[in-house]
This record gives sequence, C-alpha cells and structure tokens, in this order.
Amino acid sequence: MEQQESMYSCAVPVATIWTSPESVRELDEAGVANPLSMNRWIAAMTLEERFELCKEKRVQSQLIYGEPVLVESIQNGWASIIAVWQRTKKDDRGYPGWVPLAQLKELQPLNDSEGVVRVGVPKCQLWHLDRTPAQLVVPYNTILPMIKKEENWIIVATPDGDHLIRQQDVCVASSVHHFKKCSLSLAAERAMEFLDLPYFWGGMSSYGYDCSGLTYNMFKACGQFISRDASDQATEGEGIPMDDPNVWKRGDLLFFADEQSGNVDHVGFYYGEGQMIHATSTKKGAVELCVLSETSYAKRLCAVRRYSEEAGIL
Repeated sequence: MEQQESMYSCAVPVATIWTSPESVRELDEAGVANPLSMNRWIAAMTLEERFELCKEKRVQSQLIYGEPVLVESIQNGWASIIAVWQRTKKDDRGYPGWVPLAQLKELQPLNDSEGVVRVGVPKCQLWHLDRTPAQLVVPYNTILPMIKKEENWIIVATPDGDHLIRQQDVCVASSVHHFKKCSLSLAAERAMEFLDLPYFWGGMSSYGYDCSGLTYNMFKACGQFISRDASDQATEGEGIPMDDPNVWKRGDLLFFADEQSGNVDHVGFYYGEGQMIHATSTKKGAVELCVLSETSYAKRLCAVRRYSEEAGIL
C-alpha cells in the first residue's frame, strides 16, 4: 500500500465511492471504468440489483466530474479517499470510501482562474477549444474553474485540460462559496426537473439520486451545502412541528424513521398541499411527487426541518 495524502479530482462524469474494493461485483464493471458509461451500467442492472448496492452495503456515495478529494493511500489500483465537499459524521474531513484510481486525476495548481462555473442543466456537453463537441457530458451541479469568458462560451479547466462550456448552461461565481443563494422553495422546485429519474443508492448525480443525494444536490444548486446523509441532515436546520402541516413550507425537509430501529432512513422535500417530492427506493424506484398521506411513509414521519438561506459552507 502506498501511503500518501494529496488532492485529486474526479476525472469521469460520475465516480462511485465504494465501501471497499471488494464491494464491486462483476456486473459493476462499467461503473468502475474510465471512460465511464453510467447509462450502460444502470441499464445492465435490474431494479433488485440496484437495490443490492444498498442492502449489501456496497456503495457509500458518489463524486461528480471535477469534484476534489483527499487521497489518503493507494492500493492495487484503488484510492482510499475523503470527499471533502460532502459533510458527514463519519469523518470530520468529509465522506470516506474507495474509488478506482483510474477515475481520479491529481490536482495541479491553477493560477489563472477567474472564478468557477456550476452546471445548471441536467446534462451538459463540453466542447473542444475549436468548438467541436468533446466526448464528455457532465452532470448537473458539476463545478469547474473558469479561465475566461469568450462570446457565448466560457473556457473552463477540467481534469482533461481546458474545454469550452456554453454560458447558457452554467451560473458563475467568484468561488465555490459565493454562488447566489436562492430561496428554499426553489430547491424543491428544482427537484421537479428530475421526476422519473431512476433511484440509485448512493446516487449524487443526474444519472440517478438516492433520497439524501436529491436533497443535497437541490440545495447545492441553490448555493447551499448541507450534510450528505439523511441522518445528518435531520440534525441540522430548525425544527418545525410535525403535527401541524399548516406551518410546513415548500422546501422544508421531511424525515422518516425505520419502524424497528428508529433510525432516520429517508428524506424528501415538502412541496405544498400535502405533497412530497423525493427519490424513493420503493415500488417505482425513481424521483416522484406524491400525496404524503397516501404513502407508507406517512406513519414513519419523525421530523420536519427548515434550513435557513445560510445553511452551510464547505
């Protein structure tokens, strides 16, 4: 094992954070490759095989293109990493796990950045500097350093070198910490853009979210960073009375507990009028809008939390 601590970034559109290198099944080959095909990997799995990623505790979370990680050690082509943008009680530094080294690239100093861009469309094409399309489509919320603006384009620094991105597909800020903060109701509204997106355990990308991945990313799209997991999210923000839905507001987070253990195991957005939008692993296995009282979740409601517009920083 090679011991080291250095910063890398995700070099594929989506990199799954595995519990251990041994967690990967034969059918997961497409999910650990570079180049990566998330669509091919998801299509190769049945719904039950996707859920086994959870039941068998194989997957922890995911990274998206350009996301920085701390690499602690390298062993047989795998990197033990900390996802520093994903807050968790598991490790004060960020979310821990294992990622194929082939899906990471060591970060290089960047002296000429003029800020950062964040992708605001479900999937975003990157382009070569000659304005021909690159074989690279990145997911929602991808954040990349901005080199300069050029007509309707922005030159961005990526793990694969400088590329172009359309200005209409991104928002711009001076740093990761300074994206415009939007209202919490907009976080729930943005989740509507992903209706019917397949549920994916550990999912943190617009190829498939899990329940807390959806809430985390819709808040991120509104300029706010909250904890990665539902159990951590349930301890943050302001508590709202559970027994009075009349005081709930669109954008509040609804939390649900396992009936046996009492542990928080699910989260969704309150959408108003008694409705919830969430990424569910039951029945449909997708992002859905539902009437809360008509679901099996209603009797498991254990907390309602409201985040301020200063929910958190990295």
